[in-house]
Amino acid sequence: MKLLKKATLAIVFAFIYAFSFQSVAQEGKFRPVFEEQLPFKVKPAAFQEWYAGIKVGGTGINIFIPITDLDENIEIDRVYFRNLTSELRKKDDKYFAVLENKSRNYTFKKPEADKDYPFKLKDNECVVSYIENGITKYLKIGTVNEFAGVYYENGHPSIYTNESATAIATVDDDDE
Repeated sequence: MKLLKKATLAIVFAFIYAFSFQSVAQEGKFRPVFEEQLPFKVKPAAFQEWYAGIKVGGTGINIFIPITDLDENIEIDRVYFRNLTSELRKKDDKYFAVLENKSRNYTFKKPEADKDYPFKLKDNECVVSYIENGITKYLKIGTVNEFAGVYYENGHPSIYTNESATAIATVDDDDE
């Protein structure tokens, strides 16, 4: 009977000991707080899957997030969507990113999240990180609308345009 009490007591202490380390380990995990009051306006976001026709082209997602009324002390940083992440760039009133899938499949497959990927999101949700007065904050967008996918026969074209280019190529004859 004494042996049974000792064994039970040892098991109870083992569980307490194990759970105490588990809670300490979870404290080190990244736990974002999503902002409710935004210092800017966000219109409906959209994405489009793309597929390249050449093997090295791969697959990916173009994501577009219209953001307006942005103060000077705010910098839009990154987007997290379908286990992919990329820096957001601005063109006109939209921020956009090209999320390239590491897989070289000819069809888009949602990649597995890396161990350090900070969010668990549904397929139609994304997170935008932004920096306000030196502090990184997070906005969760609950619905990202999908446009029809696009197929690029010769590989994905860059949506990052060179704004300094002024020449336009033409096939018209100059002598008339």
